[in-house]
Amino acid sequence: MEHINWYPGHMKKTRELIQENLKLVDVCVEVLDARIPVSSRNPILAELTANKIRVLVLNKSDLADEAKTAEWAEKLRQDGAYVLVTNCNTGAGSAALVKLLEKIRDEKNEGRERKKDLRLMIVGIPNVGKSSLINRLTGKKAAKTGNKPGVTRGKQWISLGEHMMMLDTPGILWPKFEDPKVGLNLAFCGSIKDEIMDLETLGMELIGVLARDYPDLLSARYKLEEFAETPLKNMENIARKRGFILPGKRIDYERTARTVIDEFRAGAIGRITLE
Repeated sequence: MEHINWYPGHMKKTRELIQENLKLVDVCVEVLDARIPVSSRNPILAELTANKIRVLVLNKSDLADEAKTAEWAEKLRQDGAYVLVTNCNTGAGSAALVKLLEKIRDEKNEGRERKKDLRLMIVGIPNVGKSSLINRLTGKKAAKTGNKPGVTRGKQWISLGEHMMMLDTPGILWPKFEDPKVGLNLAFCGSIKDEIMDLETLGMELIGVLARDYPDLLSARYKLEEFAETPLKNMENIARKRGFILPGKRIDYERTARTVIDEFRAGAIGRITLE
């Protein structure tokens, strides 16, 4: 994991873009993946936006463990940020975010004869749902979306109703992970392109995590009567249950890994929080 190039050139440019435009905004909205609220929070962004009003959005809540999401939301509020839970697929939480922003705007304009626009910046690592959230807030396809990291490019100012403007930025990772678990969590959730990962190893690692933390969901999804002593053995048992066998009775590790990763990301295994 430590040999992966986490910091492509466009992400360096994004950091510079954020620094250049911070002076233009009042509020920083950081979108997090509710399944990995720590791993998906960029320490560089926390440093750069320390003096701004901060709103943390726990997105993809439909895929996360509901009880753990509530615990994380409370914990993050204690750090001095506004925290909202959203699901951009259904729009849940979007209206609450708009109301919060309107409240902040009105408080900043209190006593002013001439109202000023509230300017906010949307930030977040790749593939946490920033573009989908923007489209929910604006009610149209204002920003490009995709199910792979790296779809959004460049800077976009987007109108968000009366006296509110939103600056969208591409996703930004950071140059080095002190904890390799952070890299794994980001890879599990698709914030790092699959092309630079060893897919079979990633699938095996995910099976190991799920067998430890959500054994009932994993066994129910893949009809495992009991768990083997290693993630590799569990992976092979899943392959046999699904019929992922190559000629010569060889295990199709790649197909098994892809299936488990895809079904985890889609929520087919269940609502899971990795932190």
